[in-house]
Amino acid sequence: MADVPVTRAIAMVSALTLSSILAGCAVTAPIQPASSSKSGFDGAVYKGATVVTGTAAPGNESYRVFIQGATGFVSIQSVRDDAEQRAKDFCDHKGNAFESLTETTAVPPYVLGNFPRVEIVFDCVERPASLAPSAVDDPKYAKLVNLKKLLDSGVITQDEFSREKAKILNEP
Repeated sequence: MADVPVTRAIAMVSALTLSSILAGCAVTAPIQPASSSKSGFDGAVYKGATVVTGTAAPGNESYRVFIQGATGFVSIQSVRDDAEQRAKDFCDHKGNAFESLTETTAVPPYVLGNFPRVEIVFDCVERPASLAPSAVDDPKYAKLVNLKKLLDSGVITQDEFSREKAKILNEP
């Protein structure tokens, strides 16, 4: 009977150690100017797929945000959402609006060396004071637009698109 508590303690320590190791594998690079920073996909064995999502505004500095999931079991959409939210928060802090220019996304299979990862190159553009909130400002709309971009670029399948779309539309 004395072995049961010891076994449980060993199992708990093992689980905590494993979760610490897996959580430590995630990469969240600082947001940097795109012109003077290296892409997180540069030199990678698995290059990813790049989609052009906008055009740089003249005179604006473009920035780069890169996020990689901690494991292959993290959804690419959640990694993408995190990257986009960081970019939006960065631009909001500057008093500007976020505008995506390119997006590079890891392509399955998500295996060691190719965990779900997303890099967004973006501009912080001036937010016109006269614009009222619209459907474009709705987080669901933005997620659906980005999901459609992933489908159109071949990063996700029609079935994956349909499942993720249903999840988004069912969010409160």
